[in-house]
Amino acid sequence: MRRPSGRIARFRRRLHPGRNPLARTGDRFESLLLLLVIAGALLAVPFAAAFGSETYAAQTTRAEQERTTRHPATAVSLAAAPSQTYSTDGAGAPADQTTVQAAWFDTRGARHTGDVLADAGSPAGTRVSVWLDQRGELTAEPLSPSTSAADGVFAAILLWVAITGSLAGLYGAGRFVLGRLHSAAWDRAWAETRHDTRF
Repeated sequence: MRRPSGRIARFRRRLHPGRNPLARTGDRFESLLLLLVIAGALLAVPFAAAFGSETYAAQTTRAEQERTTRHPATAVSLAAAPSQTYSTDGAGAPADQTTVQAAWFDTRGARHTGDVLADAGSPAGTRVSVWLDQRGELTAEPLSPSTSAADGVFAAILLWVAITGSLAGLYGAGRFVLGRLHSAAWDRAWAETRHDTRF
């Protein structure tokens, strides 16, 4: 039968010092603090799950609202797109796309113009798929169900990590304080020992 590895054994002793005569009051307090951290991390799971569920529901409602107020359309570029793209912030359009002036018509037949994303080097007259709001202005594509689900999962994980991270920080601070107290106690004990050996 294999014995637990050194790390596991040390963790078990730290978690439950038991009746070990060498265990100090600080060790038992650290064990209690570690138990509270573990319990807090476990109790945070249902709260994080509930938060993620609420986020998913909110994002789903938003996605449904966007799908009812936005619709796809086709814009036609009014000029040739540049063959090279230049980005100043490292974000935004993909490397193979750039903005170009284009025109489109809304549901009422009114003509609109604006900048849309098109393939780099595409000629004038290129048809580009866009999304429009109720006023016929350019807008973003509605949220997809997968994005809503991903947002819910991410929110749950983020909350759980924040809670457990705070508890781990509290445990680390407690260990630091206990370590300083133990070091001070050792210093006093050595000082008393050196004082006694002089006689």
